[in-house]
Amino acid sequence: QVQLVESGGGLVQAGGSLKLSCAASGRTFSIIGMGWFRQAPGKEREFVADITWSSGRTTYTDSAKDRFTISGDNTKKTVYLQMNSLKPDDTAVYYCSARVSSVFDYWGQGTQVTVTS
Repeated sequence: QVQLVESGGGLVQAGGSLKLSCAASGRTFSIIGMGWFRQAPGKEREFVADITWSSGRTTYTDSAKDRFTISGDNTKKTVYLQMNSLKPDDTAVYYCSARVSSVFDYWGQGTQVTVTS
């Protein structure tokens, strides 16, 4: 089993920044990648960014590209999401996820990010 705990969410004005953190515990040796998803009220959960530990490859959704940066510590199995130039449309619950296979197998409880106009 893998457990994920997110932190760093909060309230920020448009144009501001936040940095989210996600720490994995449990069977962390099996994790091959970690990423971030988000879900706004009334909308489906959507992919934001992820990182593959073996290669260091990062992937971003178009809305996050050039504004968000995913990074992490493979030893600690901790992933971060630096979010800059935040927009009200970024308001959502952000979920950390971990992959032990080709799919995202584990999920955190989520952390709320609210961007005011």
